[in-house]
Amino acid sequence: MKRILTLALALFPTAALAHPGHGSGFDAGLLHPLAGADHLLAMTGVGLWAALQQGASRWALPLSFLTAMACGFVLANLGLTLPATEPMILASVFLLGAAITLTLRVPLAATLPLIALFGLAHGAAHGSEGSGPTFALGMLAATAVLHSLGVGVGLTLNRFSLRLAGGATLFAGLGLAFAG
Repeated sequence: MKRILTLALALFPTAALAHPGHGSGFDAGLLHPLAGADHLLAMTGVGLWAALQQGASRWALPLSFLTAMACGFVLANLGLTLPATEPMILASVFLLGAAITLTLRVPLAATLPLIALFGLAHGAAHGSEGSGPTFALGMLAATAVLHSLGVGVGLTLNRFSLRLAGGATLFAGLGLAFAG
């Protein structure tokens, strides 16, 4: 897994995927995740992977992402620069797609820090652009909806269809990596 992550990060361009110039305010934050493939894929991917979990653990992944995303916004607004933010956003799409394709059920102790790292990167990317608190709240709300949609869809799909959705996410992530 370390080799895959290292290779994936080395292949990803560092072009800004956070889409600067998206506006400010709650409405802009609410609409922003719907306007970028990287956001749609990562945020629904968290939900799809969460659908593979059992019981209350199913919601631990989205909650971890949301909490870390909020922290990333705050840290970036305070001027803290996180290294490799954009490559980590791409890695989130790629690795979530791989985890769904392989229908991985990893212990939460290993999964939650990874999901939190992805959420931190997504939040930091927008916080570093000077996005205000109302934008952050809108983006968090939209992210929660996309996570819930991913969980709902994931629970309705059979294992084969879920794996296909994961494969599509993985290949879309590769496409994003090479499009930059």
